[in-house]
Amino acid sequence: MFYVWSVLGFLHLVSFVRGDKFEEEKYGVKFASECEVCKVFTEEFSAKLEESSKKHEYVKSELRLIETLEGICDRVLQYNIHKERSDSTRFAKGQSETFRTLEGLVSKGVKVDIGIPHELWDKPSAEITQLKTQCESLLENHEEDIEDWYFNNQVILF
Repeated sequence: MFYVWSVLGFLHLVSFVRGDKFEEEKYGVKFASECEVCKVFTEEFSAKLEESSKKHEYVKSELRLIETLEGICDRVLQYNIHKERSDSTRFAKGQSETFRTLEGLVSKGVKVDIGIPHELWDKPSAEITQLKTQCESLLENHEEDIEDWYFNNQVILF
């Protein structure tokens, strides 16, 4: 958890790519803000660092950093949009309350028509797909900043 705040604080100081403004009222789509992209990236980066933190000699190795960054934005596709939330937790893993309720209705035999075929309910939404793109842009634009933090500024707790 310490990594989350350490990386988040570092990346917060760095300005990065802004998400495009989109006509939310027209399409019902609200893309992630810079803060939301940074938060999701930081959570995934920290989680991957934690997964590999068992080996002390590996803690600040270049190989660990490369392995941590590899595929990090692909992990964003495991997220779902939780439109019932309005803060940064609207991007989270797990099924949204809305879709959980709809799935419950379907399992009881109720015909639910929301304009999206049932087989697409679990596929990444436009917001999540755009979040992945924003994550990739953040990584591309700030790879040197992340490397600098990793090798020179991270605090390691044993």
